[in-house]
Amino acid sequence: MVPIAAGVPIPFAAALAAAGTWLFAARSWIIRWQSLLTFLLLVIFFIPIRRYTLPTSLPFELEPYRMVVALLIGCWGTSILIDNRVRLRRSGFEGPLLLFMFAALVSVVLNGGRIARLGIDSNVFKSLSFSLSFVLVLYMVVSVARSRGVVDQLLGVIVVAGVAVAILSIWESRTGYNVFNHLRAPFLQPVFDRTEAPRGGHFRAYGPAEHPIALSALLAMLAPIAVYFAYVRRARRWWGAAVVLVAGSLATVSRTGILMVIVEAFVLLLLRPNHVRRLWPAVLPLIVAVHFALPGTLGTFKESFFPSGGLIAEQRGYNDSGRVGDWGPTLKEVGQEPLFGIGFGTRITTGPKTNSRILDDEWLATLLSTGVVGFAAWGWLFARVIRRLAARARTDISADGWLAAALAAALAGFGAGMWTYDAFSFVQVTLVFYVLLAIASSVLAREQQPRSGPARPASIVSGHPETRDRTAR
Repeated sequence: MVPIAAGVPIPFAAALAAAGTWLFAARSWIIRWQSLLTFLLLVIFFIPIRRYTLPTSLPFELEPYRMVVALLIGCWGTSILIDNRVRLRRSGFEGPLLLFMFAALVSVVLNGGRIARLGIDSNVFKSLSFSLSFVLVLYMVVSVARSRGVVDQLLGVIVVAGVAVAILSIWESRTGYNVFNHLRAPFLQPVFDRTEAPRGGHFRAYGPAEHPIALSALLAMLAPIAVYFAYVRRARRWWGAAVVLVAGSLATVSRTGILMVIVEAFVLLLLRPNHVRRLWPAVLPLIVAVHFALPGTLGTFKESFFPSGGLIAEQRGYNDSGRVGDWGPTLKEVGQEPLFGIGFGTRITTGPKTNSRILDDEWLATLLSTGVVGFAAWGWLFARVIRRLAARARTDISADGWLAAALAAALAGFGAGMWTYDAFSFVQVTLVFYVLLAIASSVLAREQQPRSGPARPASIVSGHPETRDRTAR
């Protein structure tokens, strides 16, 4: 009666009361960690990063994903203290992660004079805090996504969301209309409406991503997960999902996506040779489907991979400004500070404080910023997780073995893609990478534990009983 007494129209008051009743009845589902992580994933996939902010009067732009990440990390930290079902767990990747954080911090300390001289303290702090937030997301997912049901739910959300983005990206490549540039909500304030120059006469789709290459990498990374569901659940819709993801990656007219798909197919061939060989007859129909869905795109890719003058010459660029051309000048710079580099977060490639060239190569950028130590840390991380997942896939014929193979392919694809674009500069694809890394940790952890009954899902509220584990399969 309070809303009506306050002058609120009766239909609106009734809707408000119904919504409140539903929220109260569904509170046990809403506060489950898999629901909260699902919400985070939906925000990451469907609200473009660096294109929308929340309408606040803060001195910095508060983007939706930042607020959600901060709230969930806060809830997770509180739950560790008050809920005995949520505890900090090891990821199994502590060695390389700690080594990289050490390299990043030492690189900043050793280059303190340069940082002060350039006046880029805020940029360094932002880079360090971003890197730390990714690691915290990793450990949050590792802590709460332990059961097979929760893992499959999160992966299902990731694949379905990726398919939706891929379909809209294919539409964008055909029409030039990006749906994600026209989101209308009272809590979203657009920052800018970016555009992307066409390639080969075709629109380059970028959807909710920050660049076509980042979107291409994101969709390509999800294709092996769709293949996992297709084999485990034996449903054709998941094969369709894998095809749509690959087609969406091609809609960006980016070579990075193709490189990643090739690496992923090679890894799956090594780990599941009999299954993958049976898929070869489907390659021709896939090419035909892509031709009709994205007319002319295959010809554009042919020209991109085999340009006149050769691919190496093209990638050298004018005055050594391309990917290949970056290596010589950058390695000379690395030679001056080989161990810890020129300082994590000190490279600024845009704006009035620009002090470095854009490096479309995350491995090279890491080597320059954090030196051989930081570079070795990331190499160790990829080698460790892919080697362990591959070993699990070869010895386990269960669904977990298939998931290990799919994750090994996806993470190997991401690592290969890092050679052709500055991956960690793009938040969306990097966050999804860390979530998959956390799920890989969960899969590998089950290798060491006896398979007992599924654990009850944890709530963020201490002492809240869950009456039924709906995630058990």
